[in-house]
Amino acid sequence: MSFNLKLNNISKAYASLMANNSISIELSEGKIHALLGENGAGKSTLVKIIYGILKADSGIMEINGIEFSPRNPSSARSNGIGMVFQHFSLFPNLSVLENIMLGIDYGITKSELNKRIKKVSAEYGLYVDSDRLLGTLSVGEKQRVEIIRCLLQDPKLIIMDEPTSVLSPQEIKSLFLILRQLASEGRSILYISHKLEEIKLLCSEATILKDGIVVSRCDPRKETVETLAKMMIGKSLVKTRKNTTRSDKKIINISNLSYVNSDSHGCSLKNISFEIRENEIFGIAGIAGNGQKELVDLLSGEISLRKSNKIIYLGKDLHNVDINERRKLGIAVIPEERMGHSAIPNFTLSENSILTGLWSDRFIKNGFIDEEECVSFAKEIIEKFDVKTLGEFKKASSLSGGNLQKFVVGRELLQKPNLLIADQPTWGVDAGSAEMIHRLLIEHSYTSSGILVVSQDIDELIKITSRIAVLSNGQLSESYNTEDVTSEILGMEMGGARNS
Repeated sequence: MSFNLKLNNISKAYASLMANNSISIELSEGKIHALLGENGAGKSTLVKIIYGILKADSGIMEINGIEFSPRNPSSARSNGIGMVFQHFSLFPNLSVLENIMLGIDYGITKSELNKRIKKVSAEYGLYVDSDRLLGTLSVGEKQRVEIIRCLLQDPKLIIMDEPTSVLSPQEIKSLFLILRQLASEGRSILYISHKLEEIKLLCSEATILKDGIVVSRCDPRKETVETLAKMMIGKSLVKTRKNTTRSDKKIINISNLSYVNSDSHGCSLKNISFEIRENEIFGIAGIAGNGQKELVDLLSGEISLRKSNKIIYLGKDLHNVDINERRKLGIAVIPEERMGHSAIPNFTLSENSILTGLWSDRFIKNGFIDEEECVSFAKEIIEKFDVKTLGEFKKASSLSGGNLQKFVVGRELLQKPNLLIADQPTWGVDAGSAEMIHRLLIEHSYTSSGILVVSQDIDELIKITSRIAVLSNGQLSESYNTEDVTSEILGMEMGGARNS
C-alpha cells in the first residue's frame, strides 16, 4: 500500500484572520503523525481542507506526486482519505448496520454489508452487534461503529480527531492497539489530541501549529510533556498545586437521590449520596451516558426534584427551588456543552456575559439591561482569563472551543458562587488552557465555596480533587480520598459502565 500525502504552503484566511499560513506537512505510509497546537492554532481548518470540507485559498496538496484537490468529503474518501470525527455523526434510533450504510458511498446490499462489517470487526477486534440500535451502545462501542464505517472505505490515511476524549482507560488501550495494527499495514494516521502523554505513547512524528503557522516538528517519543507543551504555547506550563485545606462546613449534601428517566436513551439515577464541604473540590468520574447529565441537571435545577429527593444546600432544601432561584442562592454551573448551552452562538460575548446573571442588580437597572455594564463585564472576563478574541462584540461562534470555555469559566467564577458545578471543564481544551482552568478552579476552592467537577478524564480529577467517586449505570460508588486511589482502580469502576 503506497501512500504519501504532501501539503505545500497551504493557506486559509477568514477575513483578516489567517487560520492556516503556508503550512507544509508530509504524511507517509505506516506512520502515526500527531498534529498539535492550542485551540485556535489552525488544526481543525487544516484537516477540513484535507478532508474536502473546506478549500484552501492557496497552496497545493499531492497524493503520491499527483495534485489532489477534493471538492467534498466524498471526493476525499475516493482518494483514500477517511476521518473519524470527535463528535459522532450517528443516529440513535437506527441500527448499527443502518448507520454504517448511510456512510457508504457505493451501492451494496444489507446482507453483503453485514458480511463486510463482521470481517472488519474480526480483523481489528472491533466487536459490535450490527443489529443493535445505536442508542443502546456505550460511547466506546459507538466509536467502533465510526471506525468500522471508515475502514469499509479502505482508507490509506485516517484522520482521528480527539478520539480518546470520551473513552475509559481500558477503551483507550484497545484503540491504541487498533491504530498500531492499522499503521503496521501501511496506513497513515493523522492523530489530533490535547493529551500529550498519549502523543508520546502512540506517535512517532509530530507537527506543531501556533497561530496558523508550523512552529516545530519533532519525534514526540524523544520529548517530555513539558517540552511538547512549551512548543505549543511558547512557555512552560505552571504546575498546579491542589488545595489540601479541610473544612467541616457542608456546602451541599445529597442523600438517596433517585430519578427515573423517561428517555429510552437516557440514564436513571439510583440512590445517589454525597456531600461537598467548604474549600473542597469533589470529583465524579464516569463514561458519558452513565447519569452525569441527569445528575448535573438535577443539581442545577434544569430537572425538577420530587419532594422525596433531598438536596440540602447551606442548610436549605432545594426540592422546590427552580434554576433561577438557585443561581440567586449562589449556585453556578459550567455545562458540558459549550455552544448552545453555556453560550448562544449568534450572541456577542457582551450579550453572552450576562446570560447567567440576569437576576443581578449589576446588570439590570429599573427593569432594563445595562448595556455598558455588560460590555464592561465582558471586557473583564476577556482580560482576566486570557480569552483570545478580536473583542467583546464578536460572536461566541467566532471563538475556538478552548477560548469559549475560558470565557464561560471566567463568567461563572467572577460571580463568586458558593457552589460551582463544572461538567467536563477541560473537554477538548489544549494543555495551556486546561492548566489555566485547573488553576482557576483550585484558586476558587480557597474561598468559602465548594466545587463539583464531573469528568471523564481520570488524570484531571486526580490532579485537582481531594475526593473522587465513580458514576456508573446511574449509581455512585463510594468516595475515595484522591491520594489513596489509582487511575487503574477508577478505570475498572468506570469500565462497569452501562451501554448507553
